[in-house]
Amino acid sequence: MTLPVRPRVMGILNVTPDSFSDGGLHSTCETGLAQAMRLIGDGVDILDIGGESTRPGAEPVSSQDEIARTVPVIAAVHARWHGPISIDTMKPEVARAAVAAGATIWNDVTGLTFAPEGPDVAAELGCEVILMHMQGEPRSMQVEPRYGDVLAEVGEYLMARAQAAMAAGVARDRIMLDPGIGFGKTMEHNLALIAGLEKLAALGFPVLLGASRKRMIRNIDPSATEAGDRLGGSIALALEGARRGASVVRVHDVRETVQALAVQAAIHGAKA
Repeated sequence: MTLPVRPRVMGILNVTPDSFSDGGLHSTCETGLAQAMRLIGDGVDILDIGGESTRPGAEPVSSQDEIARTVPVIAAVHARWHGPISIDTMKPEVARAAVAAGATIWNDVTGLTFAPEGPDVAAELGCEVILMHMQGEPRSMQVEPRYGDVLAEVGEYLMARAQAAMAAGVARDRIMLDPGIGFGKTMEHNLALIAGLEKLAALGFPVLLGASRKRMIRNIDPSATEAGDRLGGSIALALEGARRGASVVRVHDVRETVQALAVQAAIHGAKA
């Protein structure tokens, strides 16, 4: 079996008061910058900075609040680090402000559907875009999500969103796809998507897997009640994502994930 090139590790930095894993821990510019520098020291390839929680049941925040939370941190990180910074937002005006501050990737959980002008703004900004699948919206997405064939339906949706982005002028090589693990999916849906990740990669775009600390780990191991108890499961998911063709894994635990991927690559490169 031939493993793909080691996926890039995207580190999660939530500058919000209510994220499911670390809400409130990095909600000021000073604490956000300090955490960003820790992640950089841990070997992160991409920093993903978000100012609005998208956990199940989360309430929306205004664009002004999102910009106030994220842009100072992005600017401070950009002044100290030349690696790629992603803005995790569904709002075009937030993406515009973030790119002006130094972000080069727009990570949109709505696949550029939140606002009609989303694809046009993405094309105008010229940044990379991550198009994610979500059934419903954060406040209600986990209320009885249903699919006929989850892998086929998610793949069709993502391809349609990629085509819409390209029609607006986004370059094909600037598009990445995310199946949206935990966004309007049961544990069975999530497992089916991860098991079928190679089929999503075969659509011809890089695939991002974001499964770190997700509730599906608790469903498999009921003792992992707190998000911080899910390191083992998160690493297992990152390794499986790498094995099945993910180009990027989005994680909270950067140092441990980087190490696990390095060991996996070393084993694969060894001669039996």
